[in-house]
Amino acid sequence: MTGGAPAPPARPTLHRPPAGDLVLLAVAVAAVSTSAPLIREAAAPALAVAFWRNLLASGVLVPYALATRRRELAGLDRRTRRLGIVAGLLLAAHFATWIPSLSFTSVASSVALVATQPVWAALIARQRGEHVARSTWLGIGVAVAGAVLLTGVDVQLSSRALLGDLLAVTGGALAAAYVTVGSEVRATVSTTTYTTVCYATAAGTLLVVCVAARQVLWGYPAGTWWALVGLTVGAQLLGHSVFNKVLATTSATVVSVSILFEIVGAAVLARLWFDETPPPAAIPAAALIGLGVVLVVRSGRAPVTAPVLE
Repeated sequence: MTGGAPAPPARPTLHRPPAGDLVLLAVAVAAVSTSAPLIREAAAPALAVAFWRNLLASGVLVPYALATRRRELAGLDRRTRRLGIVAGLLLAAHFATWIPSLSFTSVASSVALVATQPVWAALIARQRGEHVARSTWLGIGVAVAGAVLLTGVDVQLSSRALLGDLLAVTGGALAAAYVTVGSEVRATVSTTTYTTVCYATAAGTLLVVCVAARQVLWGYPAGTWWALVGLTVGAQLLGHSVFNKVLATTSATVVSVSILFEIVGAAVLARLWFDETPPPAAIPAAALIGLGVVLVVRSGRAPVTAPVLE
């Protein structure tokens, strides 16, 4: 081709999120912190819980999207639609790898290893051509160290534990890929449309996984269904959906690091709901995670004002 073809746009550097996004991130972290306690209350297989929270969220979003975003849904180009489906597949794969890891390795190891999500998010950002500052890496390291301090990693030399550890690490990487793809879609698509496509895809994929694994999908006691409703309203709609919302103006790396606060929030709720005494490392671990988040947030330049799709 002769001259005149525009050069592909350069990937933006990681920038400092707007103040409003920080407030929304705090809300989302508080919401997803209810996930572990509610899953503990639900007398249902873990993968079935993941399926139902995505299906129930889709049951809320699909009618709303058809009523308010029908034109946008119909007008999605092939690339955007494909990316939305890929994000849903990645979310389903995250649930399908991390949750089973709990059956093979210790809860402490699983939670600590899945907390490597921000490392993977930064590596993906670097691979995509984004500049990741040295202070960002420092902040990620400090935050992950806080997560490991709180959860602990008990090394077990067995093939079963190794499989669980690999599943947990894979779950962390898939979560990072999920928020990265989501940030790509959210640049041009509203939160409602994106989450509708994403959750519906995840629900369909998890249904196939549950059927293949012969998971029990119904016949639960009333308390379990209320726990599933709580997961849908809290962790899914106020948690994941709000994370997806801020991805339009905040980098996937910052979002991934902030999610580490879920570990602290879940520990606090376990103290309130189940009278479980938090581990002695809870306060210093929370301080390290907080310091890591601050370092990552401050490492970016101020954002350029851009239109945000609601």
